Amino acid sequence: MAKVTPRTLSGFMELLPADQMKMERMMQILRESYAVYGFTPLDTPVIESAEVLLAKGGGETEKQIYRFQKGDSDLALRFDLTVPLAKYVAANYANLSFPFRRYQIGKVYRGERAQRGRFREFYQADIDVIGDGKLDISNEAEIPAIIYHTFSRLGLSKFKIRVNNRKLLNGFYAMNGMSEKAGEIMRTVDKLDKIGPQKVKQLLIDEVKMLPDKSENVLDFMAIQGSNDYVLSRLEEYRQMNEPTFNQGLDELIEVTKYLAAFGVPEENFAIDLTIARGLDYYTGTVYETVMTEHPEIGSVCSGGRYDNLAEYYTDRQLPGVGISIGLTRLFYVLSEQGLLSDDIVTAPCDALVLPMTEDLGAAVSAATVLRNAGVRTQIYGEKKKFKAKMSYADKIGAPFVLLLGEDEIAEGLVSLKDMTSGEQQKVSAAEAARLIREVVDERGKKPVIKDR
Repeated sequence: MAKVTPRTLSGFMELLPADQMKMERMMQILRESYAVYGFTPLDTPVIESAEVLLAKGGGETEKQIYRFQKGDSDLALRFDLTVPLAKYVAANYANLSFPFRRYQIGKVYRGERAQRGRFREFYQADIDVIGDGKLDISNEAEIPAIIYHTFSRLGLSKFKIRVNNRKLLNGFYAMNGMSEKAGEIMRTVDKLDKIGPQKVKQLLIDEVKMLPDKSENVLDFMAIQGSNDYVLSRLEEYRQMNEPTFNQGLDELIEVTKYLAAFGVPEENFAIDLTIARGLDYYTGTVYETVMTEHPEIGSVCSGGRYDNLAEYYTDRQLPGVGISIGLTRLFYVLSEQGLLSDDIVTAPCDALVLPMTEDLGAAVSAATVLRNAGVRTQIYGEKKKFKAKMSYADKIGAPFVLLLGEDEIAEGLVSLKDMTSGEQQKVSAAEAARLIREVVDERGKKPVIKDR
């Protein structure tokens, strides 16, 4: 029978064990960070009815979705975690307590062209707060506070959460008689970081059909920058125009900025940035993008915002929300490529490897059981190989500790505990070995996943 060449499809990521452990550690930190803020975990099906997933889709979404038939069923793979959330909230409204706070880390699928750092299958890590009819503005400040807390725990300090408000932008366009083109303008302006102001101006003239002086007004407004206080003072100058949407957006931006400080987010980690629009039309209030300040080429690593009606395609109930999404697979890929993933965290599949040096494995099994009962991840190496081969295996998997059990250790009721990092070896009881291993491993577990240099 002809052999099939093993291969992974383009745009799909498979990791070797050590890197997979780093990815798992990142997910663990995200879950713990989200839980601190009172979010509940949620899991939704990877496969949904195409009708459900495409209720608010069309356009690019329909082109990218993986869609297939199974019998008479028209099915699709989820392309984000927001649409399944909308369906979930609408379907379970009577059984949920509002505001409903959920986090979800799961794979999504997009049939776009695979390229460096962009995948067809990838993890997203989302948090959302959904209100019933209303949702207080404080939630729009708490979301970036969660980003700050989470990124800090991952080991990052050099990042900036850029904040804006869509009402502010819509009001500005209304002042200038551009309301009908507001959506097109925002989608175009959203490309500023990628293509620069001159090309954006040309797109506004050529594709949005704006007059040159109007496009100049837009870019001048977007160019307002400086400290948060300075930007807010410049925006106050527009209040006299009495455009209600603009003034409401400014009031919300002022309140979010005030709460951000109260939530403990330092000003060096967040900035009002009028260029942030988020291209998706469903955002209606505060919007966010997060960048690594020393790696701007990476682009946004976390984005989101406020929307007024999450589930309008599934229910008549008004369900406003605010949330963010981290493209976890892309972030992991970029961090790895930049050499920013730490080598200090434990990536071995076990904390201790028990090496029996006798034919009878009874003492090794007993020692391993003591360690496991103490919460130490433990492997027993039962293969009949020479000592050198056993130690070589310990090195290859990166086991932090090895327990040697020969005839002498068994006779004394002890184990020889070897620290594979320092090379130190001592005879102790299995219970003491467990305590020593836990101390070291717990300390190493506090180290960040990311090198922040």
